[in-house]
Amino acid sequence: MEFDRVMHYLPHRFPFLMVDKVLEIQPSGPLGNPAGGPDKVGTKVVAIKNVTSTESCFQGHFPGHAVFPGVYIIEAMAQTASFSLYPYFQHDTGRLCREFRCVLVGVEGARFRRPVYPGDTMRMESVVTKCRGKLWVFDVKTTVGGALVAEAGILANLLMKSEGI
Repeated sequence: MEFDRVMHYLPHRFPFLMVDKVLEIQPSGPLGNPAGGPDKVGTKVVAIKNVTSTESCFQGHFPGHAVFPGVYIIEAMAQTASFSLYPYFQHDTGRLCREFRCVLVGVEGARFRRPVYPGDTMRMESVVTKCRGKLWVFDVKTTVGGALVAEAGILANLLMKSEGI
């Protein structure tokens, strides 16, 4: 999924859009059924984020030794995980964008293994590990050049915009 489709799907914009391209989406459940359930477990998404020297965070993190902030890595992981919903709305992605939001509600066991620098390409891999009702749980790993950078459990709710989101 190229950048223009990513921007159509995600509500985020610069400087907080953390996915440049989705390389792969492997659904595990029946398509067209957005309801959460165990049939969604195993849905996999792979995406990339090209970290550039022009990222606004590098102005203060850290001058002379730019390091991509861990909270931005977590956000990239959460945005990647949200694409797990995409195949279940693929026949009406406009409805997903208009009526629903995938909202981050928790992060569990986050670990950062190495820093990320300008010029790195982060590869985020997300797998749905639990899906019950509105709650979706993801296991997400981020690598740079094949080396593990970060890992975390991401928890999100799928909410209708009419619920105040």
